[in-house]
Amino acid sequence: MIYITGDTHIPVDIQRLSSKNFPRGKEMTKNDYVIIAGDFGGVWDGTNEEKYWIKWLKEKSFSVLFVDGNHENFDMLKSLPEIPFCGGMVHKVDDGIYHLMRGEVYVIEGKKIFTFGGASSHDKDIRTEGKNWWKDELPSNAEMEQARKKLSDYDFSVDYVITHASPTSVQEALFPSYETNCLTDFLEEIKGRLNYKKWFFGHYHKDIRLDEKHMALFNGFEKI
Repeated sequence: MIYITGDTHIPVDIQRLSSKNFPRGKEMTKNDYVIIAGDFGGVWDGTNEEKYWIKWLKEKSFSVLFVDGNHENFDMLKSLPEIPFCGGMVHKVDDGIYHLMRGEVYVIEGKKIFTFGGASSHDKDIRTEGKNWWKDELPSNAEMEQARKKLSDYDFSVDYVITHASPTSVQEALFPSYETNCLTDFLEEIKGRLNYKKWFFGHYHKDIRLDEKHMALFNGFEKI
């Protein structure tokens, strides 16, 4: 089983994955996955509280995967060991907890899943670089080019796309108050070139479906 949900902002919204709020988790095994669509928040400052929540997740019956959002400590993420996972590379947080990296395609339960994290923080003006904001929240040209090359290997055809931000046209339709940027424009480029069944994203703190292919997730879960 594979479920996708929205931002967990550890410790703020992680209780969504408790047995009470996500009873289906009790039926899952470590070969089943919950994928968080960015702003995981569990690789942030290494405090005892953070360690508690990582241990809490590690003890869940299922495995946890996440794309990066904008509220992540990218220095810490990049310091984690990189290991192969389901046809791509991931950062290993702990056993059963993995960061799905930008521009990778993973084949999980026979499903091809393209991932690309990141987003622009609207509150970056009141944040401090290297402490609670990182410029790596937006992708480099190298990361975008790597994504194009990886998708070319799959003839620009996958089953699912999981990102934190959404393509420009989707964002403008659902969340017109948000500013577009190089990432939303890149995702728009990918949207125009890629054959896919469904595209899931977080970031906007709402559960809302644009159409049959595009859905923002926050509190909800979608099974694929």
